[in-house]
Amino acid sequence: MKEELISADFAAYFKNYISMVEEDDVIAALKKSTKKFKKLCKLLNEENTTYRYAEDKWTIKEMLLHIIDTERIFNYRALCFARNEQAALPGFNHDEYVAHSNANNRSFKSIRKEYFAVRKATILLFKSFDENMLNKVGVMNGNKLSVLGIGFVIAGHQQHHINVLHEKYLCQ
Repeated sequence: MKEELISADFAAYFKNYISMVEEDDVIAALKKSTKKFKKLCKLLNEENTTYRYAEDKWTIKEMLLHIIDTERIFNYRALCFARNEQAALPGFNHDEYVAHSNANNRSFKSIRKEYFAVRKATILLFKSFDENMLNKVGVMNGNKLSVLGIGFVIAGHQQHHINVLHEKYLCQ
């Protein structure tokens, strides 16, 4: 099923995120990525989450809030498509969202807590979708994607940023 998403007529950057997910079941993928986030949190603390590897790059806190914001936005999109929304949904400027997130004035603990609350809601949302809903396709930011594809993109987007964290931030 996941392979069909990769070969479908969806934007390449969606396919990139989907291909980062090992599981073929979206709920299993979301649960596994939750465990990966929990493992990542063991490497993070209040001090190192304000680190940025270059002046024009996000801090770890900003990146974590970007993951949360993106998951919320993709959940909204999944809900819209599952409920048969026909209007094309707009994109969002992730740099503007990060710039106005107040991430660096928040505690790492509060961001971590928010992540787990959002992820719990994500899993419950995707569990509520039947097969017909999961297969519905909508348009967002000018690109088509199915509800099921959105679930895999959520997990893959997080994995992409975990990879960046390990390669650029936690390699010191």
